[in-house]
Amino acid sequence: MTTNAPQATSRVRSSILPLVGDAVVVLAFAATGREFHGEGNPIVGVLLTAWPFLVGLVAAWALPLVHRRALRVWPAGVTVWLGTYLIGMILRGVSGAGLAVPFLVVAASVLGVAFLGWRAVAYLIRRAARSS
Repeated sequence: MTTNAPQATSRVRSSILPLVGDAVVVLAFAATGREFHGEGNPIVGVLLTAWPFLVGLVAAWALPLVHRRALRVWPAGVTVWLGTYLIGMILRGVSGAGLAVPFLVVAASVLGVAFLGWRAVAYLIRRAARSS
């Protein structure tokens, strides 16, 4: 019986960095929003703001297409963005947190630019490294 344990281990390792990068995006989004609005308690407050989006992030990352090609803008980046945003907003609404239209627009925009942007930069860096 042949196993692909080394391949699976390599795939898991290559998914950890992008997952951490996505979590940093969510935490930075929450921290920036709290700072912008002058809300206190930087650590607990950020976690309270970020938790719905972190749950959405984990749900998006549970899909095999995300960790198979975690650095790709499409479909991984778009899936992470939309999953994080939609699930995060549903959980915010259910938990009684605000869903003001400006927040919905800003969150979609900022998360989209951040999730897709860092992946696009990673793609350009990989491409430049291959051509040199």
